Amino acid sequence: MVQITAETMDSLRQSIREMKDFTITCGKADAEETQEHVYVQWVDDDKNFNKGVFSPIDGKSMDSVTSVKIFHGSEYKASGKIIRWTEVFFLESEEQQSSLSDPADHSRLTENVAKAFCLALCPHLKLLKEDGMTRLGLRVTLDSDQVGYQAGSNGQPLPIRYTNDLDSALVPVIHGGTCQLSEGPVTMELIFYILENIS
Repeated sequence: MVQITAETMDSLRQSIREMKDFTITCGKADAEETQEHVYVQWVDDDKNFNKGVFSPIDGKSMDSVTSVKIFHGSEYKASGKIIRWTEVFFLESEEQQSSLSDPADHSRLTENVAKAFCLALCPHLKLLKEDGMTRLGLRVTLDSDQVGYQAGSNGQPLPIRYTNDLDSALVPVIHGGTCQLSEGPVTMELIFYILENIS
């Protein structure tokens, strides 16, 4: 913990607004020599994240793909199992890289898609878990020319016996989301886990 004066806090805030480096001197105020410094530094964008993470749909690497962890996401219970939404990845094509909007802009859409996916699969949770499909992915593409989804687990598409329920639940939500698009095409992949309900 570092305690700083009100004046130092004002200076720190100003340097953050201006995106400039800032140094906080630590130690007793009346000491002749300071003992430590805290450096606030602006650095280049770090693209070294999500290393070793792969899509459950097709095994695609998620290295350096922007994602948001979901801590209070959709969670539904059925047949002694729980399906929980845990993360969303924002995939981008080369054309989208410069125009990808803030992931927070899509929060309502991702919540609606996650809810529809969970509700559609609730009747199948026991069978999915028995078949070893406990980590599921749902990739949704929203574009004025192309709208669709892919769902999978263990690098394979979900079996056809689940897709009718998914079509009924997801297609209306996805088409509704396309109407909300203001910034061009969006491709996102939502990650879900099926767990035992121990409560």
